[in-house]
Amino acid sequence: MKLTGEAFESIRRWIYRNARPLDLARWRYHLEGGARSEVLLALSAYQNVDGGMGHALEADAWNPHSTPIQTSTAVAILREVGMRETTHPLVQGLLRYLDSGADMAGDRWYNIVPSNNDFPHAPWWHAASESSSHSEFNPTAILVGFILEHAEHASQLYRRGLGIARELTEHFEAEPHLSMHSLLCMVDLLEAITRAGLRQAFDHNRLLQLAHSQACDMIRRDAQDWAGYACRPSHFVKSPQHPLYGALGDLVERELDDIIAGRNAEGIWDITWHWDAFPVAFAISERWWQADIAIARVRYLEAFGRIEHRPQG
Repeated sequence: MKLTGEAFESIRRWIYRNARPLDLARWRYHLEGGARSEVLLALSAYQNVDGGMGHALEADAWNPHSTPIQTSTAVAILREVGMRETTHPLVQGLLRYLDSGADMAGDRWYNIVPSNNDFPHAPWWHAASESSSHSEFNPTAILVGFILEHAEHASQLYRRGLGIARELTEHFEAEPHLSMHSLLCMVDLLEAITRAGLRQAFDHNRLLQLAHSQACDMIRRDAQDWAGYACRPSHFVKSPQHPLYGALGDLVERELDDIIAGRNAEGIWDITWHWDAFPVAFAISERWWQADIAIARVRYLEAFGRIEHRPQG
């Protein structure tokens, strides 16, 4: 089964009608030969004076202030478009925010901050008290990976980042059974370590084996589970070249079929979660997420040769 050219065009038109400028630029970059500079320009609108990111870049949290989670979302987008220019103002701003010590508890960045409560947000981004909270890996592992790739090696920020990365990898080796999001963050860090040329500084092969083993255990085999918020093969296996494709290939192909067959009446995909409050904001956020999911799934289909004929933009 393949996504037809007609179906691709239907998705493309939906994106042009509904996506925010950033996601339209991402679509154009990945699928229509658009310029990376368009993505960077749109992303810069979410950057605050302190260099961090806010303004609902992570569409489930409408906090305009800089937060680690929204900053990690920017990091993911920069990696998505292959950003390697350390001197770019966007990158320098992010490093400045990370070097400031803001929104941290010791050597971990908060994943929830109290100011989230002042703006529309999903319940999982609600601060239950006046205190902030942090996860061991999310988003710290993502942010540390960014530091290792982009900070000056002689800087205090780089040295601190390297130390945190060692703590996280040691923690993972000792206790590898993580939640899905934490494991995804750990995989992100391992990929950043490779790009930064630091594999020899860590027990990288062992860490990668652990991550792959945990991913295999975590991915749900029953396709009916994928209708909810469950771990899919696509969370980890991004292309036929991925090391896990050999073991999970049949499951990946089932998910690809499920993606093609699972489009809604508008020709795109529904999200699998809901907010308990802020219905007007959620209606907007839902559209933003649908655009993000559409980009990810069309790219996934393309990576596995599952688009019958893609019209050239």
